[in-house]
Amino acid sequence: MFSQSPVNIELKNKLDEILKSDQILREYSNSNISESRKKEILKIVGCTKEELDKNLWSIVNKNDSINLVKVEKIIKEYGYPGKTLVGEPTNKAVWYVIQHSKKIPEYFELIKLSGEKNEIPMTLVATMEDRMLMYEGKEQIYGTQGAGRMIYDEKGNQVFFNFIWPIQNPAKVNELRKKVGFNGTIEDYAKSLEIPYSLFTMKDFKKLKLVTTFKH
Repeated sequence: MFSQSPVNIELKNKLDEILKSDQILREYSNSNISESRKKEILKIVGCTKEELDKNLWSIVNKNDSINLVKVEKIIKEYGYPGKTLVGEPTNKAVWYVIQHSKKIPEYFELIKLSGEKNEIPMTLVATMEDRMLMYEGKEQIYGTQGAGRMIYDEKGNQVFFNFIWPIQNPAKVNELRKKVGFNGTIEDYAKSLEIPYSLFTMKDFKKLKLVTTFKH
């Protein structure tokens, strides 16, 4: 008989708090959130509606920086804290913090190895790889990344254009998505983001007339 390694409760609790702090303000920004839930979040974070509406993303960015410092210390001590060490869904906490940072390239190999060891879902590995490629100005693989740019349309008007970031191999993207564990097709995923899916290449992206004052 083999006994399963016990979960590190102290570390799990610490990561649960980090995961909560990473997600709760982003939940507030969701257009589908109810007013009652917004009020709950305001109480939890200790802000007025006016303060949070005005400074939401500066608060998010500051919070992300604090969380990054915390998880980097955890990684140095434990490596990636996967499901064997902290259980599920706590094993996703460090992934979220890295995903919301500028340090994806630094930690991607660790994330990938954790996925290969079944410590985190391979869908998360794929999502992070796509984001890393997008930030590098390259085509994504699995179609997990939507994007938006302020552009000039054919009439010269400024409009916001939402699109699925260009994909390396659109003909095989659904096959690749299924291989790493995504249930839906790229078409389904785009629909969930309310983005009409169409073949959009890097050449198409480079043809966009970007409004130069727009910052990514």
